Amino acid sequence: MKQSKKLAVLLAVLAVAVLATVGLSFFKEKTEQIQNSGETVLEISPDTVTALSWEYDGESLSFHRDGRWLWDGDEAFPVDQEKVADFLSRFEDFTAAFVIENVEDFGQYGLEKPLCTVRLTAGDRELTLTLGDFSQMDGKRYVSIGDGNVYLVNEDPLDDYDAVLSDMIQHDELPSFEKPSSVRFSGAENYEIFYEEDSGNSLCEDDVYFTRRDGGLLPLDSSLVNGYLANITLLDAKDYVTYNATEEELASYGLDAPELTVAVDYTADGEDGEEQEESFTLHISRDPAEAAQAAETAGDDESGEAAEDSENAESEEEEITAYVRVGDSPIVYKIDGGSYRQLMAASLDDLRHKELLTADFDAVTGIDVSLEGKSYALSAQTEGDETSWFYGEEELEVDALRAALTALSAEEFSAETPSDKQEIGLILHLDSENFPTLRINLYRYDGTRCLAEVDGAPVALIPRSQAVDLIEAVHAIVLS
Repeated sequence: MKQSKKLAVLLAVLAVAVLATVGLSFFKEKTEQIQNSGETVLEISPDTVTALSWEYDGESLSFHRDGRWLWDGDEAFPVDQEKVADFLSRFEDFTAAFVIENVEDFGQYGLEKPLCTVRLTAGDRELTLTLGDFSQMDGKRYVSIGDGNVYLVNEDPLDDYDAVLSDMIQHDELPSFEKPSSVRFSGAENYEIFYEEDSGNSLCEDDVYFTRRDGGLLPLDSSLVNGYLANITLLDAKDYVTYNATEEELASYGLDAPELTVAVDYTADGEDGEEQEESFTLHISRDPAEAAQAAETAGDDESGEAAEDSENAESEEEEITAYVRVGDSPIVYKIDGGSYRQLMAASLDDLRHKELLTADFDAVTGIDVSLEGKSYALSAQTEGDETSWFYGEEELEVDALRAALTALSAEEFSAETPSDKQEIGLILHLDSENFPTLRINLYRYDGTRCLAEVDGAPVALIPRSQAVDLIEAVHAIVLS
């Protein structure tokens, strides 16, 4: 009996709970009505908005318009005007997929303690929008605009309004130098590169960059110069350390007297489609205290006081802190060590041709070889698109010679006068009006390198293995 009574009581309690749940559901159904919408629930012209602020994740930002958008915290902050305009454009035609009317419990939508609150002043209107939970079922955000309803909106405002101050800065533009006419270096490097097409001043037809050296013109490697300019264009300059640098701050970043300044003149397409001349300047410096420490360490290494530390340093890449500034911009950016090294690699040796033969091998019409006290003459004969090589009357296979000759490249540039035996000498006859011949002589230097002399001037140290490959290729021809 006791068990029966107990069971009856439990059933009664369950029935009351079910009735309460049904009643509550019925009550909510009566008070809250969910309807399809698709209608515009807010229309605010961005041009009419004079103040904008938002609070998100414990942070708040506020801006006002005085001709242009300014940050309330410091009007010197360079606000990205287009970004603010984009943020406001969300509310120009703000539509909802669903509307929930007669809402009594905003908490169930995350709107009692909203994730984000956005406030706008447009004319005499003061508007407050609150952003609540994200509906996983509908894939939309719950939003209140203060009219008593809750909306599931088509576009989530939180995609914009989770922004922090660093997201709102107008970064300096790093242009694409499609048509550079001049590149000037000052500081650690001091020389100018100029652009000239079809100049006839180089063996390589692709050469368009030159600099003046020793009373003549030195052609530079176009791919290396373009790569250097691309490093500027693609520089990750977003991590600003100050947006309104003082003289003292510039000095603390080493930018009062930059380590290297790069100035580029180039042609760009204007807004009207017409080409216009532009100039761009970038200043680069390593952190002064870090640079001083590095110089002191280098001095110790040279004096032999830190030889062991030097060996360890060579095995681990040195960490570098560096800064850049665009022209006279008040913004200073921090860059990583890799970017710093790329920008500082601006010497002639960094940008000139590494190959000893810059002409296409197909332009070679003959080769006179001096090897081990003997001379050999190789000649090319061309008929139509076919070129054949001969040593005397014997037709040759020159793939190995071609590969060895075009592989000759500087491991290190050097103007040191040859002091050891000549390993091999070549006179290349070229199908070129301005450069009919090119002389290459290779001399012994040490166990791993040879000294290369081009047209009578010492140029570079090359791997000895390259000289060996060239000698073996010639032997395969003349000793066969």
